[in-house]
Amino acid sequence: MMTPDQRYFFDLTGYLHLRGVLSPEELAPAQAAADRYINMPPEEWPPEFGADLERRDLTGYQHGFAFDKSLEVLTRHPTTWPILMELTNRRPRFTGGTLGYNRHGHSFHYLHAGWQPSKQPDVRRYYIQDGKVRCTDFIFFFYLSDVFPGDGGLIILPGSHKAHFARPRAMFYPGAEDDEDRDYVADTVPPGVHNVCARAGDVVIMPEHLMHGALTWKPRDRDRRFLILRYNVQHMLTGQRRPFPDAIRQRLDPETIDLIELAPYFEYKDIVKQRENID
Repeated sequence: MMTPDQRYFFDLTGYLHLRGVLSPEELAPAQAAADRYINMPPEEWPPEFGADLERRDLTGYQHGFAFDKSLEVLTRHPTTWPILMELTNRRPRFTGGTLGYNRHGHSFHYLHAGWQPSKQPDVRRYYIQDGKVRCTDFIFFFYLSDVFPGDGGLIILPGSHKAHFARPRAMFYPGAEDDEDRDYVADTVPPGVHNVCARAGDVVIMPEHLMHGALTWKPRDRDRRFLILRYNVQHMLTGQRRPFPDAIRQRLDPETIDLIELAPYFEYKDIVKQRENID
């Protein structure tokens, strides 16, 4: 479960920044695996792997978590596992794991998501139950490279996970009123917005409905690499019933397969029973 400090900060702001989660022995092979995937010629991609190399704001390498075991094990890392258990009330479901890549020239990724109950009723929920934080749809960002102040990268609007009003479109970044303007460039952080500068080995955790985006990536000699791990609660279906094709599932450990399956609310998955000592 979360520590009292983590619980207070997450409830207040809508995110956690965990520093130094990955040891050097965990980080190095994960970085090497990400490098192989990013630099692999498209004609050599294994079945069901790939990326939209023309996307302007971010290159997302599909199913990056399954590219190598050093990345797959991050879906159930011992440091983030207690937080996963609290957010899901020990009923987790892993729904996606993309390898994110930012390079110089990638444009601004506009602020999006946010608390929008009128658009998605009863799907993305954040609430407190028995003194614990619960959330039905959230992300773990595992950072594989360093982000320094002024570089760009992830921006969030702290507290927006509990907002009751939609953000006025022109607020914070007036030039990005058109969500489809992929040529818009922004590298400033206006009051109220926070630029999360994580280092390699850090993890950032946030609800999917926290308002977030990404500043234009400025460095020419460095890129931003991070694994985007998405989770729901096991009894909620928000997208595809089987988000991972057979070619990906065949590469996964039994524990990961268990983690990605749908399950009734009143059952505990085997991986949870084993790790949480549930009879």
